[in-house]
Amino acid sequence: MLIDTHVHIGTILDFEMREEDVIYSMNRYGVDFSLVSGVNAAEFDHNGQRIPDALQTPQNQVFESTLRFARRYPDRIGVTPWMKLYAETPDDGFIRLLEENRELVYGLKLHPFHSRVAPDDPRAEAVYEIARRYHLPVVSHTGGCEEARSVHLYNAALKHPDISFVMVHMDLGSDNSEAIELLGKADNLYGDTTWVPVKSTLKAIERWGSGKLLFGSDNPIDGPDTYLHNKTGDRSLYQEYFNEFRAMISPEDYDNIMYRNAARLFRIDLK
Repeated sequence: MLIDTHVHIGTILDFEMREEDVIYSMNRYGVDFSLVSGVNAAEFDHNGQRIPDALQTPQNQVFESTLRFARRYPDRIGVTPWMKLYAETPDDGFIRLLEENRELVYGLKLHPFHSRVAPDDPRAEAVYEIARRYHLPVVSHTGGCEEARSVHLYNAALKHPDISFVMVHMDLGSDNSEAIELLGKADNLYGDTTWVPVKSTLKAIERWGSGKLLFGSDNPIDGPDTYLHNKTGDRSLYQEYFNEFRAMISPEDYDNIMYRNAARLFRIDLK
């Protein structure tokens, strides 16, 4: 069993992640279930510049397109709608989509790097109200700018102890040490493995145990074979997770990280 908690579809900036690539990769590399958000909800580019309105897609439209994908594969695809915190607030239309498709929605997605709004900013409170009301975890990109530092998600977790939070990337581009330290300071705070070196994941297991970590990948950011190689053809980090990592830890720890923790946290029915 393998659950990938961090998968995307959509096209914006230099991202082009196709639905067919997600399904292809799941079939080829043995992924049983993926949690998906739509990248075309990004509000800022990689340099922190606002994406022109003409190139943006409204939040509810992105939500609808992700739901359509999940409806085609309800036993394999779940939705974590990307929340556009800078310019939009979840409205009645968003709530209606959520309630009408509740069985397809497994969490809520923040991206402070592409929204330039920190998780402990008051603008995120509307998201947490929804998360609490519908018992949804909140997953958030961490790393790359001040707003996306893991400490801001930690602050949100402390303020909202009844909501589960996941630090996606555990501070992308860093040595992950700050995020790993924060993992043990809030019972409702977790980390995922997206672009996290195996050696950092091993440190987190040694420090806090395997119950704090979830497998995630950003698939298919490097194309349909993201799980196999990167865009330059070099072996993917995820091949190490699929292969060598298994021998580095106990079978129970491996299963916790690769699917059991995700199934418990997101209430995914293991069939």
